[in-house]
Amino acid sequence: MTALRAAVIGVGYLGRFHAQKYAVATGCRLVGVADSLETARAAVAAELGTVAYADWRDLLGQVDVVSIATPTPLHHPIALAFLDSGAHVLVEKPITVTAAEAEELIEAARRAGRILQVGHLERFNAAVQALDGIITAPRFIESHRLAPFKARGTDVSVVLDLMIHDIDLIQSIVRSPLETIDAVGSRVFSDDLDIANARLRFRSGCVANVTASRVSLKTERKIRVFQDDAYVSADLQQKILTVIRRGAASGDADMPQVAIDERSYEQGDALKAEIEAFLQSARTGTPPLVGGAEGLAALTTATRIAALVAEGGRSDR
Repeated sequence: MTALRAAVIGVGYLGRFHAQKYAVATGCRLVGVADSLETARAAVAAELGTVAYADWRDLLGQVDVVSIATPTPLHHPIALAFLDSGAHVLVEKPITVTAAEAEELIEAARRAGRILQVGHLERFNAAVQALDGIITAPRFIESHRLAPFKARGTDVSVVLDLMIHDIDLIQSIVRSPLETIDAVGSRVFSDDLDIANARLRFRSGCVANVTASRVSLKTERKIRVFQDDAYVSADLQQKILTVIRRGAASGDADMPQVAIDERSYEQGDALKAEIEAFLQSARTGTPPLVGGAEGLAALTTATRIAALVAEGGRSDR
């Protein structure tokens, strides 16, 4: 098997982890990392025994696969250039700043016959993957994604930084067109939204209440799903899945039996799994779990929410 030549563009906090995964992946060779910050690129290149580039353009035509972990406004031009040069692209979420940019990347990948994968990492969370087959007809979904304030990530609002993870998960669970949105939010420490809440109503009748905050005193990543035959709670941070169903009938009509199934999963390495899946798609042409279309769907909902908050929290109906 010929080793895939890999590179990472943007090796700050998250990009460094991407580079580490490529450096040890089977059938893959990390040929370079690029970053405008000399200290960042030099440190990662030295750590992993690869070449550091100040200009990402020097890697065009030199790689088979590339991860793009730059600030969001740079996703579109860099991803487009690599797709046009013949590389498969894994771009961190959000896919781009605007839907029009995302659509252009999707078309470029189609035209080039290349994989475009979007880094919605929670799809590779063991607790999320365990939901498959359990969630059948969701009626109500509630999610909370809370984190202490960090300057990293504030180039976009909390909706595009944190909430978009749960938007993607919820839309993948419900699989029904989104009809209405109510949204509110507020700035606290940054120049953009730091806390937001949205209520999403789908054509199927399912309603989702989504909260994201990057000004919390604790870290929490939880999603709860209600359907006619079960209540499902997933702690995405601790990797604990709890399913509560009505049990066998009891003699007391006022006290129905309850069956509780709680399972814990290994912490695992979701980023490793994501990159391995990307490499497999690049080798075989198999569509990725989260492709450009899924990235665009999450971005479209997220930008609608952010726009509603900016307009004063009115409803989008």
